[in-house]
Amino acid sequence: QVQLVESGGGLVQPGGSLRLSCAASGSTFRIAVMGWYRQAPGKQRELVATITFGDIRKYGDSVKGRFTISRDSADEDTWSLLMNNLQPADTAVYYCNAEEDLHYGGKGYWGKGTLVTVSS
Repeated sequence: QVQLVESGGGLVQPGGSLRLSCAASGSTFRIAVMGWYRQAPGKQRELVATITFGDIRKYGDSVKGRFTISRDSADEDTWSLLMNNLQPADTAVYYCNAEEDLHYGGKGYWGKGTLVTVSS
């Protein structure tokens, strides 16, 4: 099992920046892909960004060029999402996600979520 804890959400004005962090614990050796998803009120959960241990990154279309996902060089069980030029449409609950390597079954894990509100 893997446990995920997010931190860093909050209220920010349009055009501002926030950094979210996710800390994994437990059987973290199983993790192959780390990422972030978000869910706005009344909408489905959507991909924000993912990263592999080989630093292959993928971004949702709506955040490309504004958000950056990275792994902590000092702690391989921590990853972050730097969000720049935030807009009201980015308001959502952001969920940390980790996916096991298929060798271990490919199970997905979720954090409890952290709220990001973009408003003036």
